Amino acid sequence: MTQVSEWDSGKILRKEDYLAAEEPLEVRVGDQPLSVTMRTPGDDFELASGFLFTEGFVQRRDQILSLESNQDTEEPSRGNVMRVEIAPECAVDSEKMRRHFFVASSCGICGKASIDSVRARTLQPPNPRFRIEPEILLLLPDLLRASQAVFGRTGGLHAAALVDARGKLLVVREDIGRHNAVDKVIGWALREDRLPLSDSLLLVSGRGGFEIVQKAIVAGLPVVASVSAPSSLAVKLARELRLTLVGFLRGRRFVIYAGEERVTEA
Repeated sequence: MTQVSEWDSGKILRKEDYLAAEEPLEVRVGDQPLSVTMRTPGDDFELASGFLFTEGFVQRRDQILSLESNQDTEEPSRGNVMRVEIAPECAVDSEKMRRHFFVASSCGICGKASIDSVRARTLQPPNPRFRIEPEILLLLPDLLRASQAVFGRTGGLHAAALVDARGKLLVVREDIGRHNAVDKVIGWALREDRLPLSDSLLLVSGRGGFEIVQKAIVAGLPVVASVSAPSSLAVKLARELRLTLVGFLRGRRFVIYAGEERVTEA
């Protein structure tokens, strides 16, 4: 909560307002810094797990040997450092560790989002048999908004959700960063042994950017739907790897940019 001044029809009113929290989270592998992301505190274990998985540091849950927050320490950064131990076969080389990602809340991994880096990971096309009915798609934005507890107070958070083919919400996570919200739901799936998500849809409250499509494909998701526009690179990647990409999902309308065969009438 914070005190603000609201201008309304020529009058200034003093009132209390909610703000979306934003703090850095540093992920360390052992004692080596790996990334810093600006995020909304909460579900940090899922966020770290999802980041490690979608960025290719681990491929399975059991390769994350331990996750430890410094929440209970006396460090100045208490609660904002996540220490990770990963299996020896996943150990990253020193050059990769020196990259020291800085992940801004608005843009994902700056400087890394190129289609060539995704091709190099030899990702597999998602489930070609998954289908979603248009009428179910149309219900999802309202369902997501109704599940956004913090957005209703602040208006400042993005959300990501996993949905099954019948339109049932499996999990919803909020964050000030779109990509963080996606990492949180994928991290949830990893920790629940639900990967690959070959029978689920990813719904995001913002635009369907490249980093969102990339993370979805890594998790095995066949469909990404967003309430706003996708980027040109996101469309290119979706078409190349045969993911269904839906944008402008609002009211009684949506646009299919790739993979229209998965959106079928009953």
